[in-house]
Amino acid sequence: MPATSLANTPRCIVVGGGPAGMMLGLLLARAGVPVTVLEKHGDFLRDFRGDTVHPSTLSILDEIGLREQFDKLPQRRVDHLAGIVGGREQQIVDMRGLKPYDYLALVPQWDFLDMLADAGRKLPGFDLRMRHAATGLIEENGRTVGVRVKSTAGDYALRADLVVACDGRHSTLREAAGLQAREYGAPMDVLWFRIPRKESDPQDTFGMIDRGHMMVLLNRTDYWQIAFLVPKGSDVALRARSIDALRETVAQLAPFLADRKDTIEAWDKVSTLSVQIDRLERWHKPGLLLIGDAAHAMSPIGGVGINLAIQDAVAAANALAQPLLDGGVIDESLLTSIQRRREFPVKVVQRVQIAMQKRLISRVLEQSGEPPRVPALLRFLLGFRAVRHIPARLFGYGLRREHVRTPVPRSLDAGLRRHDVSH
Repeated sequence: MPATSLANTPRCIVVGGGPAGMMLGLLLARAGVPVTVLEKHGDFLRDFRGDTVHPSTLSILDEIGLREQFDKLPQRRVDHLAGIVGGREQQIVDMRGLKPYDYLALVPQWDFLDMLADAGRKLPGFDLRMRHAATGLIEENGRTVGVRVKSTAGDYALRADLVVACDGRHSTLREAAGLQAREYGAPMDVLWFRIPRKESDPQDTFGMIDRGHMMVLLNRTDYWQIAFLVPKGSDVALRARSIDALRETVAQLAPFLADRKDTIEAWDKVSTLSVQIDRLERWHKPGLLLIGDAAHAMSPIGGVGINLAIQDAVAAANALAQPLLDGGVIDESLLTSIQRRREFPVKVVQRVQIAMQKRLISRVLEQSGEPPRVPALLRFLLGFRAVRHIPARLFGYGLRREHVRTPVPRSLDAGLRRHDVSH
């Protein structure tokens, strides 16, 4: 078991080093709360993870003084999104003219998480433990008082006033707590893969819709990150066929990629995301709170997942920092208030995603015969930037935006300033 220190006797244990967990750990430590973040992997290098950083998250980074570091990360800024529907281009989302940020940033998630980890390591109360997996809950008298941990150095028990599960849509702690999620289903799964990009290729990030197929191309400067939608549960049957079938379909949808279709070398170079939308009816139990994907798995539509998770983390830190500093039992009514605050924006976005899945994606994936077309009225309305601003605001800025309200203790703030000057 790790040696005893301030950081090894946390007030709060955060399970999961993804966007929600890293942001929550950073904000609590920044407020002076001793916090331990447990991450089961040895690094953050996992491909095809959510990496669309929206204005709502850019605002948070500004508020905690990390925008300058963020801007140095490799990224591509996107200010509008278009679709090629039945061979005809259609502008859909437009962020130009929105304040204070008129773009979203495509940033490798591992770079983003490394940045948050580096910021946390400057804080005396921040204890990030890589290759430490929470395997279960420790409960006493009906209350969670810690977690059981498996690590390369051996198994141990870690106790705290509060445990926050940020361990994703396949949450170990959600299952251990017996919390029930309402599942809304999805008509599709997503195949993720890369194709090299040429300077002569289109510059935009855009989607392509044609008879029975949908594909999204994310411009990552030197390669295209491609999301290829397939009917739900069809992955096994697809992988039983030759990879040539996928190559040919990609070349038909995006003819400019035809000369590079063979760079999709084999099925083991293609990752599958099993799409799900669900939401816990209750995000907490005494001594335990779940946020981010552990509380509400989102569809990839709109790229909102990591941004909603970060909003959850900010709301949780705002509510919990002072009670955790005070020490002792965290009242469950406080956990209830966090769920109530964050449940509304999550519900709205999930309803929009479900509607888009039913009315657009299901129909396209089942379609044959005539090519799809944008209805004339919708095409007319999307000709106005104000209309294209509506989805930009919903997905980019969100509803009930959170702002960092956790104060930084004067002594800690002075130490951070000295550290920044020395570096």
